[in-house]
Amino acid sequence: MASISKLPSSAFASSSSSRSFRSSEPRALVGFSTASTVSKGFSSFKLSIRRNHVDNRCLIVRCSQVDGNGAQAKRTVLHDLYEKEGQSPWYDNLCRPVTDLLPLIASGVRGVTSNPAIFQKAISSSSAYNEQFSELVKAGKDIEAAYWELVIKDIQDACKLFEPIYDQTNAADGYVSVEVSPMLADDMQGTVEAAKWLHKVVDRRNVYIKIPATAACVPSIKEVISLGISVNVTLIFSLARYEAVIDAYLDGLESSGLSDLSKVTSVASFFVSRVDTLVDKMLEKNGTPEALNLRGKAAVAQAVLAYQLYQKKFSGPRWEALLKKGAKKQRLLWASTSVKNPAYLDTLYVAPLIGPDTVSTMPDQAIQAFIDHGTVSRTIDSNISEADGIYNALEKFGIDWNEVGNLLEIEGVDVFKKSFVSLLGTLQEKKNTLKLVSK
Repeated sequence: MASISKLPSSAFASSSSSRSFRSSEPRALVGFSTASTVSKGFSSFKLSIRRNHVDNRCLIVRCSQVDGNGAQAKRTVLHDLYEKEGQSPWYDNLCRPVTDLLPLIASGVRGVTSNPAIFQKAISSSSAYNEQFSELVKAGKDIEAAYWELVIKDIQDACKLFEPIYDQTNAADGYVSVEVSPMLADDMQGTVEAAKWLHKVVDRRNVYIKIPATAACVPSIKEVISLGISVNVTLIFSLARYEAVIDAYLDGLESSGLSDLSKVTSVASFFVSRVDTLVDKMLEKNGTPEALNLRGKAAVAQAVLAYQLYQKKFSGPRWEALLKKGAKKQRLLWASTSVKNPAYLDTLYVAPLIGPDTVSTMPDQAIQAFIDHGTVSRTIDSNISEADGIYNALEKFGIDWNEVGNLLEIEGVDVFKKSFVSLLGTLQEKKNTLKLVSK
């Protein structure tokens, strides 16, 4: 099996752009309703019954075997999120045909994120990739090379759709993210080479190369940024690792040698819901009423403190010197915003984290819920003292934040590796089937 870090770019030349089988291609079903106003403030921090009565008229986005591009989009609260509060809503999903993103863009979506798990689901469950895959097999491509061809085409096509937003915002929004191979999560230099290669073959101004924030890959971030390549740093689960990511970004800008830094941008993907999933289990193991009362509060509290760290790090003399050369802040991106516990409000990881210069990347479930009954107001710093109190209280109950971050990082990398290997296995089976049919 070829490794991405060792594959020559010519192999894809034929691709189209501290704290087809047209009738069977997947289509997005998109519809809208007027959003109701349900105020969900950060300060409540209580377990609540999740709203499950989102009707069929509100935003529904899913890959399915239905022809047509869905209903025409209307103005939604996603527009208000950006225009009134300075937060950019992105969509955490990608599948063919990418033109199904158009109604989402019209609804206020300003970027797209992808990962190995998303592509595993998209490619393995759809016939929309069969024609291109068949051509790649006939051309003699090995399975991993074919995988990257399929991915690169989707990324390039999506980048084209978001280019107007990229231009309108002077390279602030309109990005499409593609991740380096998860098999390189412990390989610093391999990650750098993979990022350089992906950036070259995708060849789009508005592509973000995703690099995991593992200990091995944090130095990769500095080097890739220094080369003028924009980066989405993913799998951040703790304040300590987040600070290391910011420092890597600043170090990269300072060592780039570029006189104009305005086109080198980055986001730091700080994961949310997975934090509660793990911490809640630890609190339930403790079992005391005081511990149980902290369930569902860890993730948002840590995220609020991450925003405070963001504001601190992107100010002062060091940042001012970079700002004079056109540098842009590495925006905080809230990832893993879908609710895993059905007892929690379905906007729990979106509503309390609204603030300027941030991104909220939402999968179908979260984006549907927020459009239906989300309220737009600045909440990210509405109760910092409460967040700090919760963070410290959790430490007193034996929650080691660095341990939580390390465990979630290992789990996140493992999930992506398994998705990657599973998809390669699925493609191998398809290749074997094609060979049998051709005999």
